[in-house]
Amino acid sequence: MSKLVYLVPLFPLLGFLINGLGRKSLSKSLISIIGSGAILASFVVSILLFFDVKANGGSTLTLFNFIDIESFKIPFAFQIDQLSSLFLLIITGIGFLIHLYSSAYMHEEEPQHYGRYFAYLNLFVFSMLLLVLGANYVIMFIGWEGVGLCSYLLIGFWFKNNNYNYAAKKAFVMNRIGDLGFLLAVFWLLLKLGTATYGDVFANVAHLSSFDITAITTLLFVGAMGKSAQIPLYTWLPDAMAGPTPVSALIHAATMVTAGIYMIARSNILYTMAPGTQTLIAVIGLATAIFAATIALKQNDIKKVLAYSTVSQLGYMFLGLGVGAYTGAVFHVMTHAFFKALLFLGAGSVIHAMHHEQDIRKMGGLKKYMPITHITFLLGCLAIAGIPPFSGFFSKDEILTAAFEKNPLYYYIGVAGALMTAFYMFRLYTLTFIGNFRGTHEQEHHVHESPWQMTFPLIVLALLSVVGGWIGIPEVFAANAHSLEHFLAPIFAESAKLAEHHSLAASQEYLMMGGTTLAIIIVIIFAVNSYKKYQATEEENTGVAKILENKWYIDELYDTMIVNPLNALAGFFKNIVEKSGIDGLVNGVGKLVGYGSRQLRLIQSGQVGNYILIMVLAMVVFFLVWFNDAYIMQFFNKIF
Repeated sequence: MSKLVYLVPLFPLLGFLINGLGRKSLSKSLISIIGSGAILASFVVSILLFFDVKANGGSTLTLFNFIDIESFKIPFAFQIDQLSSLFLLIITGIGFLIHLYSSAYMHEEEPQHYGRYFAYLNLFVFSMLLLVLGANYVIMFIGWEGVGLCSYLLIGFWFKNNNYNYAAKKAFVMNRIGDLGFLLAVFWLLLKLGTATYGDVFANVAHLSSFDITAITTLLFVGAMGKSAQIPLYTWLPDAMAGPTPVSALIHAATMVTAGIYMIARSNILYTMAPGTQTLIAVIGLATAIFAATIALKQNDIKKVLAYSTVSQLGYMFLGLGVGAYTGAVFHVMTHAFFKALLFLGAGSVIHAMHHEQDIRKMGGLKKYMPITHITFLLGCLAIAGIPPFSGFFSKDEILTAAFEKNPLYYYIGVAGALMTAFYMFRLYTLTFIGNFRGTHEQEHHVHESPWQMTFPLIVLALLSVVGGWIGIPEVFAANAHSLEHFLAPIFAESAKLAEHHSLAASQEYLMMGGTTLAIIIVIIFAVNSYKKYQATEEENTGVAKILENKWYIDELYDTMIVNPLNALAGFFKNIVEKSGIDGLVNGVGKLVGYGSRQLRLIQSGQVGNYILIMVLAMVVFFLVWFNDAYIMQFFNKIF
């Protein structure tokens, strides 16, 4: 069965080629069938591979040698094991639902742009699958760069809007900063071990010095910071909202932003042997979780709230990685894929019904017009808030418990972030669905539930958001209940041997769960009561609220400290060095030749006598130089 693993990325690649080349001739219905069908086919194969791995363990399939130079070889190989098979299900499963949703959401696009959109989506999924399936860091890097390219194409899909183009370029450039760290780490591995294949690297990790391991893991983390939007490389992700809403769901939920978590989880043994790097990851992850949560408190764009929520949740995943809770981090990737895809697609349903209105202050009371969107969105909010027995409760609790075991301060700060998450999500929910409608009369007249292609994915994702966490029930509730931990155990076995274990007493764990849940419920009630009678006003925020609304002015700070000085330096090179220096020199030579030519042409007077005189003089000079060359050289030697 594992020999069919190449089919998983092949189907999306074929979908990309067919829709991309045939976008001007294929009908919309055929384009959507090809685009969605390709991902569905990959999902079916992924299910078969998952059960094969569960029954028989992992394996590696080598297709050919990507690089083959004497003793140095980089195979183009796929590794299918517990970790990659789980990610395959997430990517293709959520990806298919987003493709199906897109068939209705993007129906107003012209056929050729509709085909271009589905081609980009298929290429995006292909790149992510390549990243996950690669059996070495080089193949992972190819997929890594592929999702970066596709994010640029999809964020700037509506390229006639220059603001969208700017957002796409920002995402591309900021990801390149992180990618440089990844590339340097791969070169370092090749220099020290002569291989980038996972099995060989992890088997020979003892041959690396502590400095090498720390440097390599730090550089890999720099790559993860860019792709998974951690401080300071996070500002591209909220701007990525410029793309169509299904794109936001794909980037934020199941694919691109989880690449960094996958890469660190795959390299877990390296990080377990680099405690300094792990502490760095935990601190930056926790700082990102809190920082992004504060910004989300005062955002009014429905997609921007969810965007900063994604940045915050990614921070929790990195906190899990930093404290050694690798299974918890991967678990949160899975549950987050369910409820965040649900929330983004729910937001898209609202935007679709409101004729592209995204300001939640101009919504309200939508639950009576959009019952399916309302109930599914509410379930997603409960899941991300961490209310039991929804999926987010189990995964977030696992990370926070591991954080407490590592350092209680991590736990308390993490709980503060969870409380902010509950507040801003239910502020969003209440302003959108509860109270009186605050939009225009025309909007209210046309508000309606979305078509089945959009509501069906919402229902499926809502069910997963409710029950998806049950595969990770804590051991404190029932022995051997955490089936995900047992499934992923072979991936993290070596790290588990090296890690220190400080298990909490069952009573303390129950107390922490109950206390956190009670606090979250109180915050939810407070948020709903605060905004259920909200009336839009023209008053601007002041003080801290204004700072949060303007995202701590980080973009302005980056512009002042980095962008503007670089633009000034570029202007100096363009106007002074290039125009006055290089161009001046080149153009000066051209002008000198032109001037000399204009003067020499005056010699061509047409008078034969002048020509004879010049010829005779030239001959005299020639003979003097020829016959007196030795004397001339002696003369110069005496002088110099």
